[in-house]
Amino acid sequence: MTGIALLIPIALGLGLIGLFAFFWSLRTGQFDDLDGAALRILIDDDAEGGDQ
Repeated sequence: MTGIALLIPIALGLGLIGLFAFFWSLRTGQFDDLDGAALRILIDDDAEGGDQ
């Protein structure tokens, strides 16, 4: 029973930290350009150099 009394506050604290981090990332604009990162992987940068 003492294990549960210790683990429940730890789990709630970690959940609140995760929720705070999610709202912080929303506020700072981390999710503004979702399509740009997905399409950036398709750009072929090796075509310009060709030194490999």
